[in-house]
Amino acid sequence: MTTQSETPAHLTAQLPLTPALKAWEIYLTDQGNSRHTVKAFLSDLRLLAAYLPPDRTLGAITTNDLNLFIHWLEKERGVPCSPKSLSRRITSIKAFFRWLQRGGVLLVDPAEKVAQRSVTSPLPTVLTDAEKQAVLEAAEKHRHHTKPDARPYALLYLLLTTGIKKSECLGIHLNHIDLDAPNGPIVFIRYASPTNRYKERKIGLAPEWIPVYKEYLEQYKPADKLFPWSPRRLEYLLEDIGREAGLNKHLSFDMCRWTCALNDYCSGMESEKIRQKLGISKIQWREIGQKLRQLAGKTD
Repeated sequence: MTTQSETPAHLTAQLPLTPALKAWEIYLTDQGNSRHTVKAFLSDLRLLAAYLPPDRTLGAITTNDLNLFIHWLEKERGVPCSPKSLSRRITSIKAFFRWLQRGGVLLVDPAEKVAQRSVTSPLPTVLTDAEKQAVLEAAEKHRHHTKPDARPYALLYLLLTTGIKKSECLGIHLNHIDLDAPNGPIVFIRYASPTNRYKERKIGLAPEWIPVYKEYLEQYKPADKLFPWSPRRLEYLLEDIGREAGLNKHLSFDMCRWTCALNDYCSGMESEKIRQKLGISKIQWREIGQKLRQLAGKTD
């Protein structure tokens, strides 16, 4: 595995851009990026390779070349380029040439002075502390009905304390939950596809969730999957809890995930631990970490 500053020995400033992309692909993959991220970054650099003269070597690429390429993407290519796509392409270029410069292939980084185009995407919607308490109380009431139902609370509390995605929640099997783990109860988030194995992780389970989990098992007796229902059925369940709690917001898997991440951030959890808990790459964390900082500022 390469580190942040290492590049393969065969790369030199005399090579053209295209042969360097295979090494770049290996580096991005080794850093734990998803195949979608790797594909997007490579696509951006291949566009640059197609734009530059075929005999232009890595060492001969200038800041002006890169700025002309960005202008071409915006104004002359004839294919719409959204602000978000342009920002990502500039990020790809900057990351690639920074990697080459830090690895000693280039003495000067031609992308360093290329202006980044920031795209302000809307902040995600999260639950306030009062709203979080309200939805938990609404779910708790189902546990004490004439016909007790622990499922709403088991689902909601798990989402609010682990920050897992909808697909990850649906993928939990009963044997992924270990109540007797040495350092406390955990859930093992696993993926069937080898390309997503880097997202696999163990997340600690809140002690308060365990009694609800046991109630839920006794009531529903799931045989394999923890929540053996369709995605839409579980979405309806969350929506119902939100309505019962009097929320003006649309309670969702994504809202629970962001609420969990924000709570962890505000509680002082280290950024790297939050990133690992969410199962995202370091590149993805740049945007998510920034949004958490903004959300935390709004709650101050």
